[in-house]
Amino acid sequence: MRVSTLAGRLSLATILAHACLFAALAGPAPQNTTPHVQNSRLNQQPVAGSLTAQFKEWTAQATSPQWLGYSEPEVAGNRGICCSGGDWNGDCGTCRLEKGEHGVNVMRSDADATVMLEGSREIAVLFRAENHHITKIRIASTECALDAGGLPFVWLTNVKPAESVALLTTFVRGERPEYRDDDRHDHQALSAIALHADDSAEAALESFTRQDAPEELRKQSAFWLGEARGKSGFAALQKMAKSDPSSEVRSQVTFALSVSREPGAVDEMIRMAHDDESTHVRGQALFWLAQKAGKKEAAAITNAIDNDPDTEVKKKAVFALSQMPKDEGVPKLIQVAETNRNLAVRKQAIFWLGQSNDPRALSFFEKILSQ
Repeated sequence: MRVSTLAGRLSLATILAHACLFAALAGPAPQNTTPHVQNSRLNQQPVAGSLTAQFKEWTAQATSPQWLGYSEPEVAGNRGICCSGGDWNGDCGTCRLEKGEHGVNVMRSDADATVMLEGSREIAVLFRAENHHITKIRIASTECALDAGGLPFVWLTNVKPAESVALLTTFVRGERPEYRDDDRHDHQALSAIALHADDSAEAALESFTRQDAPEELRKQSAFWLGEARGKSGFAALQKMAKSDPSSEVRSQVTFALSVSREPGAVDEMIRMAHDDESTHVRGQALFWLAQKAGKKEAAAITNAIDNDPDTEVKKKAVFALSQMPKDEGVPKLIQVAETNRNLAVRKQAIFWLGQSNDPRALSFFEKILSQ
């Protein structure tokens, strides 16, 4: 998953397809774990005083390329975090800091999966400096080996989570003039904040969703509230769903709700599919409900086909049926094609039946053509 291009652009299947795998943990990891750093001169040092002050001093002296990193406890969840551009061989593998893309891969397991377990994990927060400027920010699990490409590497210990969040927040808000990265990898700073197991991360994320925050930041933050922040994240998403003035942001909220594991997330998606004033948002809610593919979700989709006042939303609901597993979607599409009173909706159902390559659809076409 490229976090920098994630919001509103990738399907859930695409996100999962680009994920990395992790082996199960034997036990909780200690705080401030030092990862295995390859191809580098590693210099470990404790934070002396303020993290921000020490970070500023390191940046100011960085004339040639070099890396700095530290680790923080990761918020609980069945997920694995790997940087893009790595070599994956059934586990996190090697993260090549000087090569490849600079996004982040996230894998989420099912609740009963054995490849990942709930427990105390840590993320490595990594910064690259050159010519007194920060040129890259990356994150990875401390289970990953880090290949620094022959560059010097400073590893800080005893970094307080709240100080880490405060530092990263300055990058998210664009408050650091020494940071120049044309590829917008500052989204990595937002990802890192979201994965911190600390109350300061909750407060930072919620501040990013205020209506005076940039729209793109609100959209990115919505995803992480659903992906990583559990019950408190779900509460923040509910607030955004009802009060954010941007239909684009509320549309992203429907996706964020689809990745949330909180029990009320589906009900909120159904509410948005039924009540949101924007046809775009209602359509997106229907699409993500289809990806959940349960009885409650199917009922919400068919309800939209029957009762939504906007034909375009009805057509999006028909498309949502086409995204459901065939044993659930195809019979409902046939029913819509046979009985719906809206000609445009019937045509849409017939079109998606034609794309299904399902024998039941073929039988339906044979039936109507023989009449």
